[in-house]
Amino acid sequence: MSFTAPRFLDRRRILAGLVLATQIAAARAQAKPPVVTVLGDSITAGLGLPARDAMPAQLQAALSRMGVPAVVRAAGVSGDTSGGGLARVDFSVAPDTALCVVALGGNDLLQGVEPRVTKANLRNILLKLRTRRIPVLLVGVGAPPLIGAAYAREFNALYPALAREFAAPLYPNILAGVGGVRRLMQGDGIHPNAAGARIIGERLAPVVAQALRARPA
Repeated sequence: MSFTAPRFLDRRRILAGLVLATQIAAARAQAKPPVVTVLGDSITAGLGLPARDAMPAQLQAALSRMGVPAVVRAAGVSGDTSGGGLARVDFSVAPDTALCVVALGGNDLLQGVEPRVTKANLRNILLKLRTRRIPVLLVGVGAPPLIGAAYAREFNALYPALAREFAAPLYPNILAGVGGVRRLMQGDGIHPNAAGARIIGERLAPVVAQALRARPA
């Protein structure tokens, strides 16, 4: 017994050490801020702005001011349509993404893409993310009636319809409170300036925070 007891105690210490190491690793993983990937177009890419002033950085800053730890990762490509987003969603949205903000459709609107095509592309993006178990926040863009009342009505309806279908939170219009306000837009009248991007980030942050809290455990 005098020879086997120490050996038994050593095994217990080793097992206890392994359990402790596992618990520490799990705690560190839980403490790591969640990654929010913003899949979008030129607004997400920050066209015309330094990265620190672009919408993703402004969103992260707004979340930080709210006391919500998160890493906001920009995955925007200038000029991207919903079809472009669909083509790259698998490699643009990394596996460590805790929430994907899908902010596409502005270029579809500018190019006159049929709303049914935009809707199909966005649905397939959401399906791909759901298959990967990545929660989604859908961000829309408002179509003005001057482009055609019927077109605008159909386009504006596609975002709420998809949000209902996928039980996803919806931020209806990325340029709400910014679009059409000259002091908040760049000279092209399409892209927000730094002040406009800050407002978008501040308005979007509470919706992102709520979506992060609602994630499955």
